Amino acid sequence: MTAPTPPTPPFRDPQLPFAKRIDDLLSRLTLEEKTGFLHQFAPAVERLGVAAFRTGQEALHGVAWMGPATVFPQAVGLGATWNPELVRRVGEAVSREVRAMRGRDERVGLNVWAPVVNLLRHPLWGRNEEGYSEDPGLTSAIATAFTRGLRGDHPTYWRTAPVLKHWLAHNNETDRSTTSSSVRPRVLHEYDLRAFRETVEAGAVAGVMPAYNLVNGRPNHVSPYLREHLRSWTGEDLLVCSDAGAPSNLVDSEHYFDTHEEATAASLRAGVDSFTDHGTDSSRIVARVRGALERGLLTEADIDTAVRRQLSVRFRLGEFDGHIDDGEFDTPGHRALAREAAEQAIVLLKNDGVLPLAPDARVAVVGLLADECKLDWYSGTLIHRSTPLDGLYERFGAERVEFAEGVDRVLLKTGEGTFLHVPPADDADSGVRGAEGALDPALLAGRTDLPPLTTDATGTELALVDWGEGVLTLRAPDGRYLSVAEDGYVRASADQPGGWIVQETFRLEPHGNGHLLRHIGTGRHVRVAADGVKVADADPEVFDLVVVERGEEAVTRAAARADVVVVVAGNDPHLNGRETEDRTTLRLPEHQERLLRAARAANRSTVLTLVSSYPYAVDPAALPAVLWTAHGGQAAGTALARVLAGDVSPAGRLPQTWYADDTDLPDLLDYDVIGGRQTYLYFEGTPLFPFGHGLSYASFSYRDLTARVEGGTVRVSFTVTNTGDRTADEVAQLYTRAVDPSVPHPRRELAAHRRITLAPGERAELSFELPPSVFEFWDVAQGRWRLDPGRYDLLAGASSEDVRLRTTVTLDGEPGAPRPVAERGLEAADFDEQSGTQIVDRTKVSGDAVTPLAGQTGELVFRACDFGPGVAQVTAEVAGEGVVELALDGGPALVTLSPDAPTAGPYDYTSLSAAFAAEGVHDVHLRLRGPLRLAHVGFSG
Repeated sequence: MTAPTPPTPPFRDPQLPFAKRIDDLLSRLTLEEKTGFLHQFAPAVERLGVAAFRTGQEALHGVAWMGPATVFPQAVGLGATWNPELVRRVGEAVSREVRAMRGRDERVGLNVWAPVVNLLRHPLWGRNEEGYSEDPGLTSAIATAFTRGLRGDHPTYWRTAPVLKHWLAHNNETDRSTTSSSVRPRVLHEYDLRAFRETVEAGAVAGVMPAYNLVNGRPNHVSPYLREHLRSWTGEDLLVCSDAGAPSNLVDSEHYFDTHEEATAASLRAGVDSFTDHGTDSSRIVARVRGALERGLLTEADIDTAVRRQLSVRFRLGEFDGHIDDGEFDTPGHRALAREAAEQAIVLLKNDGVLPLAPDARVAVVGLLADECKLDWYSGTLIHRSTPLDGLYERFGAERVEFAEGVDRVLLKTGEGTFLHVPPADDADSGVRGAEGALDPALLAGRTDLPPLTTDATGTELALVDWGEGVLTLRAPDGRYLSVAEDGYVRASADQPGGWIVQETFRLEPHGNGHLLRHIGTGRHVRVAADGVKVADADPEVFDLVVVERGEEAVTRAAARADVVVVVAGNDPHLNGRETEDRTTLRLPEHQERLLRAARAANRSTVLTLVSSYPYAVDPAALPAVLWTAHGGQAAGTALARVLAGDVSPAGRLPQTWYADDTDLPDLLDYDVIGGRQTYLYFEGTPLFPFGHGLSYASFSYRDLTARVEGGTVRVSFTVTNTGDRTADEVAQLYTRAVDPSVPHPRRELAAHRRITLAPGERAELSFELPPSVFEFWDVAQGRWRLDPGRYDLLAGASSEDVRLRTTVTLDGEPGAPRPVAERGLEAADFDEQSGTQIVDRTKVSGDAVTPLAGQTGELVFRACDFGPGVAQVTAEVAGEGVVELALDGGPALVTLSPDAPTAGPYDYTSLSAAFAAEGVHDVHLRLRGPLRLAHVGFSG
């Protein structure tokens, strides 16, 4: 007799709603199994037929870290396209390649950690390349498009599950796991939260990743904002994945908790659902969770909540229904899309008529990036590769293009009179050479079987590049970079600088009549030993730097023979500005400045092409043309050549302000965009190039701006006409400005934009609907959004500063009212203005307080405070020690409050009271001194 077939468990029944199926599966899991799910690498549950699962697959501009894949332009380049529909198609292509690669390699995950929606507030941020824009509206538009592409268009199942990075107010790599971003409520709501909120509300986001930093004194991994804001924006279960190592940072570097059990419990209760820590080893996280359970810091219900969110994502991905999307990989369509994206990302900053290039022009292409197709930390491995030189050869013919890289060629002479020598790789490169005998660079990095450097009487001429701030790379004649492997020997064993800790960079340090050569990755100096050149702690070699040829000499020769010179300058994304390392200046490295000056001196028709992850401060006055593009992926060179030749009219637009000088920048850790007058929204200086700027080979006219208010919505329309002689794209931009605001508003703010293609003479009427929320601001006095009644300018044009049309509408809003301080008092963080203070955590769980910066007297200003018919007493909630002074309307201190003794700890508050008489409406000034936290000030009759 045949045994009856066991019934299908409800979690396997595709006819049931996901919520019921998740409930069923959750009920079948043991506490031990559920605890195992909390680590990034969740194990299989074989008894239930549940497969192993891991969170996290990097896919910022293509599938990363998993081998060959289509490489699209960097995220900041996608932002420069100002084209959400294009970016949606890029996201779709990336998701299809994720699925295709998953079919071949189970290590490829479907929970993708992309996009990055941190705002590009500060151009010296090392990870500038990863964000889309300094504007929250543009960032959310591009991010929403990318997540929609990643999610796919199936009504039930998601192709991939996108996780947004990095929550929240994260714009510095310097001390990133210990610094706190002081974010006042207006900046929090109007700026930092906005990009996340609008993207989550669009419905294609599976979760977020908290950032390493703290916000207002509290680590992001225990942020109450996850509950108070993020999860209120959607009815979907959102998966919160920790950043790598961040759970341990809560104790090890931040010292926010005393034990890892406390930290893990606090993170889980705050909303972290998956812990990315200790690589594939889940044992320590599991042990911490068990310890927290034993100590009563967690309940099984807390674990169930996190596991439920994980399972929600897995069900949406179709895991339990056998839903398989085979995807597509490296298709002709993906290759064409990579080129289209690279073309649309190119921004023409200046053009005095030298571009487009004449068809018969003799072109010199020079510079350190002229024959490079650089990747970054979040790139995949190139299948196809196009450098500017490749593109110009292809477009103009090799006979019309001359190349000069511009590297300095040097010999390093030892104290013994010998020279550093790079042995040939032929004797040790079995399997390294490809079919045509060329070195396969993918097999070079980290090799220890290649021979180390030696010395001999003639030496090897090395290409030396100074990438700025003394960071050097040295390259052998066959293209191999000098590198240091784990055994400490110096070898020519890398195709490019790269890795989490770059092993291909050095510094020359003056020493006596020569130089020491320090290897930056290990911090050790280079030593010449009997068994080869190595790095060591003692007996460093003193080298004489013998310059065989300066790079500018080769550039001068090539430039003098050409009709036009294209100087390709910029950065290597692994050096001087990347994850873990902020830049220190906007200036172009001196080596590249030398090459640019040499080219310009030899040929006035010099075009500067900046290929970089971030803005530079360059003087364009003496240059007839300047372009910028982010590192453009596999088709970068072809795209650039097509734009230079005029096959494509450039229409990229700057997604962030390009400042003229370092002195225009705020402190890297000043997150108060309002008080610090930061980004195009508030900056009052003259930028080098403004937000939204970008030129074309065509010309466009703007006419017929109309605006009408209907039920609170502002309906705007205007026409754009191509008045040029070629088909081209234009990016029409619409900005708003409050004419007479009650509190500081942006100078102007992007409300809408559209990228359109117009043939010569073609005209398009553009229409936009602006809901009331576009004009609202966060009213700190009332703790909510409010629309100021009054007049608002509508500005239409080609950039934030190139305004072609304007009109004004009058909106009915809600008039502001004085703060009812006699009833509510004042929350310290709800100030209107401040100086010398920072916001800190009121408790480890929730709330804000304010403290003066070390050694400074801080001041908080609260405008228009209504004391009603009168108050007789003031009470301040404080912790620590110090002094609070209260004054009215900027006058002398009327009350001084100070605890008799320091409180027991920074979270132990005491109430200080004193007599204080006031009536009517006044500005309140609170001055703070000493290590004191002020949480609240109350008034009573």
